[in-house]
Amino acid sequence: MGFKMGIVGLPNVGKSTLFNALTRTAAAQAANFPFCTIEPNVGEVAVPDARLDRLAAIARSKQIIPTRMTFVDIAGLVKGASKGEGLGNQFLANIREVDAIAHVLRCFEDGDVTHVEGRVDPVADADTIETELMLADIESIEKRLQGLVRKVRGGDKEALLQERLLKAALAELEQGRPARVVEVDPEDLRAWKMLQLLTTKPVLYVCNVGESEAAEGNAHSRAVAQMAAAQGNAHVIISAQIEEEISQLEPDEAEMFLTEMGLSEAGLDRLIRAGYDLLHLETYFTVGPKEARAWTIRQGTAAPQAAGVIHGDFERGFIRAETIAYDDFVGLGGEQAAKEAGKMRAEGKSYVVKDGDVLHFLFNT
Repeated sequence: MGFKMGIVGLPNVGKSTLFNALTRTAAAQAANFPFCTIEPNVGEVAVPDARLDRLAAIARSKQIIPTRMTFVDIAGLVKGASKGEGLGNQFLANIREVDAIAHVLRCFEDGDVTHVEGRVDPVADADTIETELMLADIESIEKRLQGLVRKVRGGDKEALLQERLLKAALAELEQGRPARVVEVDPEDLRAWKMLQLLTTKPVLYVCNVGESEAAEGNAHSRAVAQMAAAQGNAHVIISAQIEEEISQLEPDEAEMFLTEMGLSEAGLDRLIRAGYDLLHLETYFTVGPKEARAWTIRQGTAAPQAAGVIHGDFERGFIRAETIAYDDFVGLGGEQAAKEAGKMRAEGKSYVVKDGDVLHFLFNT
């Protein structure tokens, strides 16, 4: 699995420009007016991972298949979106479908690009969006609680659980805090996720700065960094304009361009890595002469469930996983050498897969 990240923000902050660059398409029309993106645009990108290329070279794999990440460009929200202003209701519904939110904030000054509020203040912009999401959650919770009254009176266990969780979320929201701050017991996590509250989504703030500020950021991005740290959220600094230019270049030219700009890597790489950290994801590999392939799982995933990412039959019929750590595979020069050195391990159903593991699954059909 990869994961789905929704790109949100006020109009004219650079969302569609970033989306175009990340997905290397012009599917999302970037224009200097609100609501130019009417339907959410969806694009998949390969997740860059130098380890996969290294493994493929050692195994002489004919094909390299990276794992993939999905970006959803969600049209610009405005103040009042929770009450249907602009195209608010439609946009809010789209946010419910993503795993995490990349909140693009305008951290650049440009008199030619109109800000919907007439000023550049990324912290205030973040507050506007968060407020709209919280208001939408409050409205949703109040409706749901009304709908649960009869079942709660009848002692329905599922209804009682939903009511308890909804009221816990509502208590935080009414204090101006997002639902993600609610401490949920492990046994309630599944029911909590089923509520699909907007403010439970993890948030990554994307500071969109000017080209000359891409390496170090600016006062605006530093203010966002402070805000993110206080909230326990993450942030990255990206110049959407640079990413758009890079997307039009050949790999060698892109590398030279980045070096000239004082950047060690593309913003896409930083964004994906931050997204992985945000959702507690990691990668394992399957490697052979036919193909070298990367697979994404959540941290803490046991071997049978990791096998299930490839195919459900692998999980149902799981016998064991032959496992080689990435460093051993590379350091010793491949599977056979690692096996001869005693670095291949047979792991059972309780084994928790580690980031970078090279795995081969045995299963019953």
